Amino acid sequence: MEFPDDADGDALRRVEADGADMSNAMVIDFTVLAPDEGSARAIAELAEAQGFDPSISDEGGSGKWSVYCSKSMLATHVGVIAEQAALKALAAPRGGRCDGWATFGNGG
Repeated sequence: MEFPDDADGDALRRVEADGADMSNAMVIDFTVLAPDEGSARAIAELAEAQGFDPSISDEGGSGKWSVYCSKSMLATHVGVIAEQAALKALAAPRGGRCDGWATFGNGG
């Protein structure tokens, strides 16, 4: 597949090079940073309503909170960008921000 020359395109090329079948869905984990537990819980609730499977972590008691928003989807550049934009839109009013994504692919 052809991917744009940006950070997301680079990541997608690595996923493909690691043996993922880019024509089949895989679980992609999007990370959203939150300023506090209440914001993390609100972001998780909103993400779940948009079809994500969220989990919350307090990052080892450091006072920093992360919401991991997983979704089974095709790993396309357009799709990854769209999901990050959706998460940004729901996180920003609660002081949160997107902090990238990762996947183990689907290469088995």
